[in-house]
Amino acid sequence: MTRLRLVLAAALSFTMSPAQAAGLKFLHIPGGQDGPAIDAAMWSPCTKAPEDVNIRALTVPASLDCPIAAERLPLVIISHGYGGWYLGHHDTAEALADSGFVVVAVNHPHANYADMSRANGLGALIRRPVDIKRTIDFMLTDLPDSAKIDPQRIGFYGFSQGGYTGLVLAGANPDFSKLPPRCAAPKAVGCPQLNQARPPQQPPLTQMLTHDRRIRAMVVADPLSIVFRTKDSVKDVAIPLQLWASELGGGGGASPEDVATLARVMPQKPDFRIVPNAVHMSFLTMCPKTQLSSEACIDAPGFDRAAFHSEFNAEVVAFFQRNLGK
Repeated sequence: MTRLRLVLAAALSFTMSPAQAAGLKFLHIPGGQDGPAIDAAMWSPCTKAPEDVNIRALTVPASLDCPIAAERLPLVIISHGYGGWYLGHHDTAEALADSGFVVVAVNHPHANYADMSRANGLGALIRRPVDIKRTIDFMLTDLPDSAKIDPQRIGFYGFSQGGYTGLVLAGANPDFSKLPPRCAAPKAVGCPQLNQARPPQQPPLTQMLTHDRRIRAMVVADPLSIVFRTKDSVKDVAIPLQLWASELGGGGGASPEDVATLARVMPQKPDFRIVPNAVHMSFLTMCPKTQLSSEACIDAPGFDRAAFHSEFNAEVVAFFQRNLGK
């Protein structure tokens, strides 16, 4: 177990390309028998100069609809947390794209910031891995530039419920009976979905879970890990894993203790990092000045989210380069 030191200078020791203009394209994955349509954002290497692109309250540096600038590139899929969206980790996506990855972040249908109509209950936890499998299918077969993606080099990054999603895809089988019946503070982040998710007894839902062996390496941050507390629940996870935990926590089902337990029961020792003085939401991208008072933007006193993300992104890029190739 390693405690990450928040020293920005350390990030500069990693070999990364300078900030460029990650190509940005918005995708629409059609609905079908396997589920509803999925909206997604794709970042890719690009040779054009960057521009400021305004998307809701965010301003991101990008080149819209830029052609993918290389061949046979590795692919990383990003899954957001409860109530999140596909731009919630855009700085990480940009860093990966500028380092030679194609990156796709999804809005989980009916379970994102704009539409939470089906975000609660066990059904949402069952559907999430299916969304990612469908996204990979689309990227490898239906995307006009699918030939530019190497199907043997697919990675995944997930935060909170997105981290849970990745672990299931990698072969984990959660024990949903471990979900708490209610949170001490019902309105706290992560509590509503947990309050509605607990089954009266352990149902045979693991047979409905979707695993995807095409994913070869994975980074998860503060995953919903209370459902992975035994060695048996994660015994089939065999891919390289980088696991991040906030020291102070704050997300439903992703307490520092639960994440540490997950690290301990993994069949292969993960690259485990604890971020000092970070809260659960510190893994989200930097907030615009107009939203600094919102719950997702509040860090612990003295925590520098921008400095942390500089190092975090460098570590994530380095991990995927080691395990998927440059």
